[in-house]
Amino acid sequence: MNKIVSHAGLRRTIIAAALLAAFASARAQQEAVVERSVGVGAALVSGDSADRSIYGQYNGYRQDRSYGLLDVDYYRRDDDAGRMTSFRGRNLLGDTRELGFIWKRQGQWKIRAGYDEIVRYEPYRINSGLLGAGSTAPQVVHLGAGVGTGSTIEPVTRRRALSVAVTHHIREGLQFDANLSSENKDGSRLFGRGFNCPTPLLPGCATTTGISAGWATLMLPEPIDTNHTQLDARLSHASGKLRLSGGYYGSFFENAHGSLNPGIPGSLNGPLGNPLPLAAGLQAALAQAIALAPGNEAHQVDIAGNYLFTPTTRGMFKLGYSRALQNQDFSGAGLSGAPAGVSALGGSLDTTLVQLGVRSRPVARLTLVADLRFEDRDDNTPIRYYNLVGSDIVYTNRNYSRSRLRGKLQASYQFSSEYRGTIAVGHDALDRGAFTPTSWVRGVSALREKTDETTYKAELRRRMTENFSGAVTLSTARRGGSNWSMPNAGPGVTELSDISGFAYDAVFMPSLADRKRDKLRLSANWQPTEALSLQFSVDEGRDRYELPTGYGLNGSAMSSYTLDADYALDDDWRLNGYMSFGDQQLQQARAAGTILSFDNSNATLGLGVNGKPSSKLEVGAVLSVMHDRNRYSQVLDTYAGANSVGLLAATGGLPDIAFRLAELRLYAGYKLSANSSLRADMVHHRARFNDWAYGYAGLPYAFSDNTTLSQQSRQQVSFIGVRYIYRWK
Repeated sequence: MNKIVSHAGLRRTIIAAALLAAFASARAQQEAVVERSVGVGAALVSGDSADRSIYGQYNGYRQDRSYGLLDVDYYRRDDDAGRMTSFRGRNLLGDTRELGFIWKRQGQWKIRAGYDEIVRYEPYRINSGLLGAGSTAPQVVHLGAGVGTGSTIEPVTRRRALSVAVTHHIREGLQFDANLSSENKDGSRLFGRGFNCPTPLLPGCATTTGISAGWATLMLPEPIDTNHTQLDARLSHASGKLRLSGGYYGSFFENAHGSLNPGIPGSLNGPLGNPLPLAAGLQAALAQAIALAPGNEAHQVDIAGNYLFTPTTRGMFKLGYSRALQNQDFSGAGLSGAPAGVSALGGSLDTTLVQLGVRSRPVARLTLVADLRFEDRDDNTPIRYYNLVGSDIVYTNRNYSRSRLRGKLQASYQFSSEYRGTIAVGHDALDRGAFTPTSWVRGVSALREKTDETTYKAELRRRMTENFSGAVTLSTARRGGSNWSMPNAGPGVTELSDISGFAYDAVFMPSLADRKRDKLRLSANWQPTEALSLQFSVDEGRDRYELPTGYGLNGSAMSSYTLDADYALDDDWRLNGYMSFGDQQLQQARAAGTILSFDNSNATLGLGVNGKPSSKLEVGAVLSVMHDRNRYSQVLDTYAGANSVGLLAATGGLPDIAFRLAELRLYAGYKLSANSSLRADMVHHRARFNDWAYGYAGLPYAFSDNTTLSQQSRQQVSFIGVRYIYRWK
């Protein structure tokens, strides 16, 4: 698969094409409608890259103080010929440029093409002695002079995407659609590795002593150079009571980097932050190649349709088959240690889909719906002995075959012209298949082969009559499953008929545990006057887990409240606003550790106004405020040790994390003449936060080579952009 060319030459060609499309003279008939415009200008941004680590994360305004602005539009419509051509270019001089082209011949062809660029700057700045950061072979260098004495590294990721889509009406009732897109992604992003000795996975790795370091954490940015291409083609046919559609979807992923191979020095920081020689085996463990995302491909074919059995009964179906493959060569990716004679994983995953449905209205007020979906995933990846622990335990990779059956029955009744009620029941059964007996699982207390969940739902909806509409929805779900299986000391698992075989401190995964889920949703639209409209919604949800032990995730809850308002003062002025509040909670416990109640709350507020003080002037303003806070309420488990008791008493537990954002946006447009206008956009952005992920109370977290990550906790940015826009026909 050839990659998209992404050099400066292509950028110049694209910009030239955009300008040509905007300025080219139209050889149209007199009846054709032709509209063109071009906007040119400049923008200034205050502060440096540290001030803009949040504001400039995605919009491209991160590095420089000034930017050029260029937008173009071209539109041509010939009603007599039934043709339309449109071209649009945005931010053509920046790092987030967009180009779009549409050509359409009514009733026959429609062709779309696009080119987009997106840039993402890592908000954290890295200070490190690392050499070759962002490459596949970085060299770790210990900063002997201490933290903050290295060079600054700012990872950035760029995406460049091309897309082409075609629609062709072959004849009445027969249509062909195709879409091809290809995206290049390059740069680097935060990544790292750590290792702690001793471990049974590497028996030769020695523990920490007073003269050697037996563990380390390292910041190693992941190198990125990938291409993802997707192809989607579909043929649709409609004739009488039958509708049919068949299609193909293909996904192709390539990674120019197979592995990350860091160079590790002989000494790194010990437990007290002073450099120590690495314990036996640790240097080799840290220098092992890290596999990056491998190249892969997937192919899917499907046929879907529906048939009108009677004027009130319609049946639907879909049949699909897909195959996903991963055959990247180990040695070509820089990886070693595979079993003799095995050069690649040979990953192969086949998925079969069968979906059936029927929708019927047996009487005038009653509508019935039934849906059934079955998906079977067959993992045909060869089972090989990839892993060796010590001298006697050898184990393989796992087989991830599974099947899933989901069904739903629903009935809706129209009580009156205003009110409609709905009840539904759904069932979801998931079978993960038997655990591969030659594989080994560590780090979890239990596995479960099967889970099934039944959901009941009831809704009452009032449609818009005069000035009010709304709905109330209640749902409740219960999940259970088969017996739990306990991992063996070596490969395989053992199914237990009761929970008495598990240790008191066993932790059960919430995705497998028995669960009760209840949800309530209220929503309404109200228009008390012709000028004022309001929309609001309320969501409440609770999850309760029934665990064999009291450890792990015990429960969670969420709440969400939103209100949107729009008010027309007169024909020229309009006010709008929104406010929302959300809260998420979870309670979890760790054996001999902390019982944690986590609470995340998020509140947002927005106010806007726009209007026309005169026939030539249009203005607008939007103020938005957001406050997000994480709270960690902690107490200790009964079996917690003295060290945990002392630590909680001394620190009070984890501190809150708060993020506050306020942003004011202003714009003004002034019409200079029938063909020209000026537009000014102004933004004032303020952000403030505290986050102890990479530092606390002014002290940064130091990786084992004294690398640190930082982000300015108070940021203030002002942006102003001015455009001159010229339109002509």
